Amino acid sequence: MDLQDLWFIAIALLWTGYFFLEGFGFGVGMLLSVLGRDEDERRALISTIGPVWDGNEVWLIVAAGATFASFPLWYATLFSGFYLPLLVILVALILRGVAFEYRGKVDSTRWRTNWDRAILFGSVVPAVLWGFVFGNIIRGVPVNADFDYAGGVWNLLNIYSLVGGLTTLTLFLLHGALFIALKTAGDIEVRGRQVAERVGLAAVVLTAVFLVWTQVERGKTPTAVTALLGGAALLSALVVNRVGRERWAFALSGATIALVTATFFVALYPDVLPSTNPAYSLTVDNARSTDYTLTILTWVAVIFLPLVLAYQAWTYWVFRQRITVRGGPDQVRSPPDAGAGTGQRDRRRRIARTR
Repeated sequence: MDLQDLWFIAIALLWTGYFFLEGFGFGVGMLLSVLGRDEDERRALISTIGPVWDGNEVWLIVAAGATFASFPLWYATLFSGFYLPLLVILVALILRGVAFEYRGKVDSTRWRTNWDRAILFGSVVPAVLWGFVFGNIIRGVPVNADFDYAGGVWNLLNIYSLVGGLTTLTLFLLHGALFIALKTAGDIEVRGRQVAERVGLAAVVLTAVFLVWTQVERGKTPTAVTALLGGAALLSALVVNRVGRERWAFALSGATIALVTATFFVALYPDVLPSTNPAYSLTVDNARSTDYTLTILTWVAVIFLPLVLAYQAWTYWVFRQRITVRGGPDQVRSPPDAGAGTGQRDRRRRIARTR
């Protein structure tokens, strides 16, 4: 395997990790006002992702950095052609992070409501636009002989990419609802499972349409396998959710997201950014960095990636307990402010008092 192929796989794995981890974060943000009936419940919901949401964003940063370093031409053409949707995603993510930190700063219902709306906006927009962007990538965009994007914003508006956006929206909603059922106790847990049942039906339909359409347009034998496995995982998640197996349901919804992402990258390879004129498509060979650069990147990844993965695994282990509203059968530790990020607030914890 050549280094450019290895780094294409690495970028695919980074995006898979980002969608798996931050997917449920987007889902929790979208369901904040739906499942949180009062301030205590909303604080409990944000506490489920409070210690980990900013760590999840690291996967996005590393994916973008790896693309820049290993496939600079891909990075340049992608970010110039998709400048507007990517800028909107960036603004939404910044607003979402600020909202997590600031919603608890003032004891005012209006203040918290406005920041909750910001969390909703910062969760819905990326959930839709990531599917929209990746749908356009796999569909192909106008690229000229100099490998520059040759279209406009209107070239990105098409039914396939819109279906891709709705697919990621519903998958992240389902993933978030199942995460809430896994991480909470009491009434919120029950409501999380109920929302997952309703959202799951839409997710099944949209995912099926998107995967079949992808298979028709750019499908191969491996993509047929990943697509079928993804559909089976999604249906299985809904089945085990109905019998109250939260861990299995969440794992299967995550597997669905991973398999849908795998379908995308397998269908894309060896292209990294297909052109509407196949002669000008960017591939792993013509968009790559030099062998020296890829070699240095590989050694850096070998040394530092295990450390990053170990730290994030440790974070999830430390904050593995269920969150309760004003206490419950389990004594649960959570951040003092529901929106606190692990690296941005002091690490004080409070123990929820029993009812």
